Amino acid sequence: MSNDAANTPGHAEAVSRREWLLSAGAGFGAVALAGLTQGPRAARAAVLPPHHAPTAKSVIFLFMEGGPSHIDLFDPKPALKTLAGKPLPESFGTVITAMGEARSPVLADQRSWKQHGQSGVWVSDWLPHIATHADELAVIRSCVSDGINHSGGICQMNTGSLLGGRPSLGAWATYGLGSESDDLPAFVVMQDSDAQVVNGPRNWGAGFMPAVYQGTKLSGGEPPIANLRTPKGITPGRQQAKLNLLARLNRDYAAALPEETELDARIRNYELAFRMQAEAPAAVDLAQETEETQSLYGLDEKPTAAFGRTCLLARRLVERGVRFVQLYHGAGNKWDAHSGIEKNHADLCKQMDKPVAGLLADLRRRGLLDSTLVVWGGEFGRTPMSEQGNGRDHNPTGFTMWMAGGGVPGGTVIGATDDAGLRAVEGRMHVHDIHATILHLMGLDHMRLVYTNNGRPERPTLNEGEPNGLLIGA
Repeated sequence: MSNDAANTPGHAEAVSRREWLLSAGAGFGAVALAGLTQGPRAARAAVLPPHHAPTAKSVIFLFMEGGPSHIDLFDPKPALKTLAGKPLPESFGTVITAMGEARSPVLADQRSWKQHGQSGVWVSDWLPHIATHADELAVIRSCVSDGINHSGGICQMNTGSLLGGRPSLGAWATYGLGSESDDLPAFVVMQDSDAQVVNGPRNWGAGFMPAVYQGTKLSGGEPPIANLRTPKGITPGRQQAKLNLLARLNRDYAAALPEETELDARIRNYELAFRMQAEAPAAVDLAQETEETQSLYGLDEKPTAAFGRTCLLARRLVERGVRFVQLYHGAGNKWDAHSGIEKNHADLCKQMDKPVAGLLADLRRRGLLDSTLVVWGGEFGRTPMSEQGNGRDHNPTGFTMWMAGGGVPGGTVIGATDDAGLRAVEGRMHVHDIHATILHLMGLDHMRLVYTNNGRPERPTLNEGEPNGLLIGA
């Protein structure tokens, strides 16, 4: 809503009418999805031309909320065992963490490390299933962000900025490319539990762009989409008549206030919701999958069932044309292991490892991995120094993410951190570089993807960053 609209005489009356319309719309039950009617969700249906030939048609971003420890998962540091219990040598420089200047002794990892696949990529014993896909992973060991705390770090990894208010990466991709599906949202978000993700919808919002590009949040549980089926006794003709009436009222009001992008998005949501009544039930019906496929994702085991469902749903969505899917694992900051990292990460890895490996295997055997970019990572990594004796603090100065599929070269390791795993020292990739790389693989030039806001050209990476040449095959 613009400031001008907010200061317009009589604006309070308009808001009251809008609230009446929205209230009336809520009474139409299954015409709109419960999750969608809480805010603007749908994306435009038209497919837009990319800036260059893409290698990835869609993205599945596996977000480990809270910050997984790279030096316990993908970046082995033998020096930590030598330095264990001692202060980090001055040669590594002053360390500032979320808790202030770090003076804690070094904490060695307790992992068993092996090289896997023909490429010899190192993976710890916490991830035995993902390790079997080593030759498909492009492991980026030199990621860097600016966020010391979770709110800023998660916001930046999603939107490019430490501060809220900018469009998310999924919103930019939808804005730039449109949707390949008329009957499903272009940008979908799911999480492994009902816990509150840090920043909430701000992570998948549209910021200053029209609200139509915001992500649609689905439930990872059963059913993934509430209120989808038409109530008993409501005929298709009656349903259509209700939708037509609501559309007419909303369009009349939208014509009077064209700056109200949320209302335009709501109109599209009702239209999309009506179409989804035919398409979406099949898209989210996991009972259609074989027992073998469900087992591949771990749906038959309690620790892996929750995240396995979201991973399997992600595959079903991208094969139906959904452009961008983001899955939150450890929702509620569960990867934040300030203490007891052994139990914390052991439990979380067990929940996540098999479903992610299942996703990679399933995409590959269905011929989808080449066109689907899978991204794994959190908002930052963790420090080599201990916290509370058996945990690790936040580390944004050097951490690991990986990509697979979507045209990236598998079985590669990009960049490096120092001997303690504290700072990126080779092939540094800032969040803006990561975003520029993802967009490039989707066929978008991050400097040519422009949205004008209040007369100012805005770009997804804040005019910074470069695609990584090794990842894009340059």
